[in-house]
Amino acid sequence: MAVVPLQVDIAPNSDGLPGIAQLRTIVGAVMTIGLILSVLALVISAVVWGFGSNSSNPHLAGRGKIGVLVSCAAAVICGASVTLINFFWSVGQQV
Repeated sequence: MAVVPLQVDIAPNSDGLPGIAQLRTIVGAVMTIGLILSVLALVISAVVWGFGSNSSNPHLAGRGKIGVLVSCAAAVICGASVTLINFFWSVGQQV
């Protein structure tokens, strides 16, 4: 018969490996780049949507609308990524 430990308590260790602070800086920079690219995609998609609507081109207008929605979703995901990870981490700790 195998002995199974009743409780294992492991928490994240921010001092365990060298370079964790630099990795946090890199992740923050990538999040900033993602938000900037989302704004750029929003502007380009809005221009495409307007051009498609004014030129009576429903395909182009539809592509612009989809681009606006996708860029807004990407901005929401980039902005809320830390909150989402913390939420799911706390949910995972309760399982």
